[in-house]
Amino acid sequence: MQERAALEQLDRAALVALVLAQQARIAALEGQVAALTARVDELGGSPPAPPPAPPLPPFVKPARQARRARGARKRRGQAFGRRRMVPTRTVEHALEACPDCGTALGGGEVVRRRQVLHIPAAPVEVIEHVALRRVCPGCGHAHLPPLDLGEQVLDHQRVSVETLAYIATLRAVGRLPLRTIQWLLDALHGLRLSVGGLVGLLRAVAARAAPALETLRAGIRGSPVVQADETGWREDGANGYVWFFGTPELRYFRREASRGGAVVAEVLGDDFAGTLVSDFYAAYNRYIGPHQRCWAHLLRDVHDLRLAHPGDAGVAAWADALHALYREAARQAALDQPEAARLAAWDALERQLAALCQPFWAADCAAPQATLCRRVDLFLDELLMFVADPAVPADNNLAERSLRPLVIVRKISGGSRSTAGSETTMALASLFATWRAQGRDPLAACRLTLLTQTL
Repeated sequence: MQERAALEQLDRAALVALVLAQQARIAALEGQVAALTARVDELGGSPPAPPPAPPLPPFVKPARQARRARGARKRRGQAFGRRRMVPTRTVEHALEACPDCGTALGGGEVVRRRQVLHIPAAPVEVIEHVALRRVCPGCGHAHLPPLDLGEQVLDHQRVSVETLAYIATLRAVGRLPLRTIQWLLDALHGLRLSVGGLVGLLRAVAARAAPALETLRAGIRGSPVVQADETGWREDGANGYVWFFGTPELRYFRREASRGGAVVAEVLGDDFAGTLVSDFYAAYNRYIGPHQRCWAHLLRDVHDLRLAHPGDAGVAAWADALHALYREAARQAALDQPEAARLAAWDALERQLAALCQPFWAADCAAPQATLCRRVDLFLDELLMFVADPAVPADNNLAERSLRPLVIVRKISGGSRSTAGSETTMALASLFATWRAQGRDPLAACRLTLLTQTL
């Protein structure tokens, strides 16, 4: 029994030693694994996170979020493809003989039609008018026919009225550069004109249309509502401005070196008694008649104020109340109600607007909305005219949209090089924008104006 106990004690000691040895080996292996893992991460692991991108400058618009993928498009019950046009030429396709036996084929029935829209490159037509002198065999007198080409060309121009209107339309409506027009005329029609020649033709169009332009300005002065705006325009490197005055059917542009109120008085004249719609620029204060200030400009400034003070509950409450008042004014303006009701709504809303802004009118008021409230105080009787008169818009968007094409031209070309160039650009912009606003074909309208000198 003693020997058995001694053997068991010996086996237990050996097992304990073996376990301790195995534990030490496991600890060593775990250390090696940790070291190798760190080395692997150092050599081939994921790269460190990039630094955060710098914020975008204020003039850069943020990228729009990607749209969700759309499903399969639903089939329509009716096709809406391009309608067939009246063919100007028909080409028939038929086999002359049977491909199987060679028998001649004739007649047939239509099983398919396909239209091809093709614009042929029409070469320029050079028309030479020759005047013949003929001698009468009876009396011996020589006679010359009258060579009156007034319906084909202007004065001593070689380019026809049709071509003048075409070039002016490419310039004013297509907004093509002169060298592009030069290439187009040469490539499609074989008509070679210099850039200087094109400039002269455009000036001839503007000069011919001068009476129509005066008619247009007279129409502006006689309109019940006129919208006005201005933007920069350089002339021969000197700063200046393009002024716009317009109605839903009339557009008038002119370039002036001044941005003062004298331009407003000169264009509108002393007899203008309509409502002027403009922004809050001080030059328009020159007009003392009925006035509507642009709500789009005011609400845009309110939005910027809200962004500048995101945590100010007072600013947010005031901005919400102003928006609610404008929505109510727009609702009242859209109602079909008698004049007395419109005037009553105008008076009530004006009182509400004054009550909303009056707490911030004081000169020593430091509230963020104080500046805009003082603007409302200054133009209080010129903010809600659109409620009293349904013909008056609440904003000046028509003027801003009308100026946008010239703004794009200015950004590309930098302006004009001479006074004559500015006058030509403004004349063409006025005429073609008016024709398009009236829904007329600008090419046909330009041709008619060149022939009759009427708008």
